[in-house]
Formats: sequence, structure tokens, C-alpha cells
Amino acid sequence: MLKALDMSRYSHGTSLVHRLDPRTKIILAILFMTALFLCGSYPALLTLLLLTFALAKLSGKPFWNSMRGLKPILWLALFTLLINAFFMPGFPLAETGILRHVSREGLSISIKMILRLILLVSGASLLTFSTSPLAMTDGLEKLMKPLSRIGVPVHEIAMMMAIALRFMPVIVEEAEKLIKAQSSRLATFNTGTLWQRATHHLPLIVPLFVAVTKRGDALATAMEARCYRGGSGRTRIRPLKFSGADIACGGAMLVVLIVLMQIEFRPF
Repeated sequence: MLKALDMSRYSHGTSLVHRLDPRTKIILAILFMTALFLCGSYPALLTLLLLTFALAKLSGKPFWNSMRGLKPILWLALFTLLINAFFMPGFPLAETGILRHVSREGLSISIKMILRLILLVSGASLLTFSTSPLAMTDGLEKLMKPLSRIGVPVHEIAMMMAIALRFMPVIVEEAEKLIKAQSSRLATFNTGTLWQRATHHLPLIVPLFVAVTKRGDALATAMEARCYRGGSGRTRIRPLKFSGADIACGGAMLVVLIVLMQIEFRPF
């Protein structure tokens, strides 16, 4: 679980995906997620899978490393697959044997759901892998800036999201420290049944909460010491600018969306 959570940590790089403007990556991620939930055919989902492979290759991150984020929900996905396959009404997969209890419709829906889950996790992982929390904050603030005209605290919202992203690796680090400390006292966390392993982790909740709260308090003190007063009058050392690569990637994404629409309205 901790390793899966840690896969979302930003990794510095000089790839094309890393060099894109954070606003471009956020917009492309939103379009990707929208297309993911609108597409319902196998050719469309496979097209999105190929797109994810290509982006992972461009970013320098192995695609299968993104799949580690699926481990915490793997059993839930398998359980849903079995429930839909055996209990959803439809035509049987075979006439004899246990396969006669498996419906084609239920199996198809389950496979599509798992494909969507894989694409969702890998897409989100690529975004956080190639975009630093600071760049993410600046991009979100710029994109939501029109909302400030109607009184929405845009800077504060973007800052809260950035702090939440920064604290994900902090939680992993503190949890690993606690697990190592308890393991040195002969505590076991990876043995026994699933229920036993879950109960073994319960004593870590309170000290983990205390440790993360202390880190949050230290962050608040550091921000106050630097006279942080929100976004009013704040300048940036590196202003965000769109480049030719951003325009090219945006155009490529539009082409992919047009292809997906053609596939959905004219399925193979």
C-alpha cells in the first residue's frame, strides 16, 4: 500500500512531458479522464491504452510501474469481476461446465471497468510523476483565475491541493518509520490472513496521525516565518508560458478525441 502511494511522487526529468506547461498537462489530463468515462467500446479503450503507453515512453517512466498503484484495490476489482460475471443476466459464455453460469455481458462490463481503472491510475500517476507540486499549484491557480472575479479563493484552493500532494510522500515516510520501529520490536505486519494484517496496522493510526500533524504544524510555522499572506501581490521567478510543444500536444489530443468520437459513433 505504501509503495503504491509512493509511486505518485514527482521525479525530476527533462523529457518532453516534463517540459510541458503545467496548464497544458492539467487540461490534457481532464480531457483524458473525460474521454475515458465517455468511451464504452473496446477499440476506443485500446486507443487510450496506446496513448498512455506513448506518454509513459515520452516521460521516461515505465508503464508497468504505474500499475503498482492498483495493488491496494486489486482484490476489489477481482471481486467486482466475479460478481458481474456470475450474477449479471445475459447470454452464457458456454453451454456446459461452470462457464454456463458466466454471462458474456457481465464479463464484458467487468473487463471494461478494469481497463478504465488501469487507465485512470496510470494517467493520474503520469501527471504527478512529471509535474512538481509547485508547478501544479501555479497551473491550477492560472486555470482557475477567472473564478476569482466572483469571489472564489483561487490561490487558497490551489495551495491546499499542493500541500495535499506534498504530504502524500510525507505520510509514506512517517508510516515507514513507524513500521520499522515496530518491526524492530518483533511486531509483524505481513503475516496472517487479510483481516489479521489489517488489525496489525491499527496501532499505527494514532502515532501516524500525531506525526503528520506535527509536520503540518511545522509547515504552518515556516510559512508564517516567511510572512506568507496569500496570493495578493505575489510574483513568480518563472512565469508560465505556452510553447510550441504545448500547442502540438494540444493539437494531437484533439486529433485523438476526434478519432475516439468516430470509433464510438461508428464502432467496428
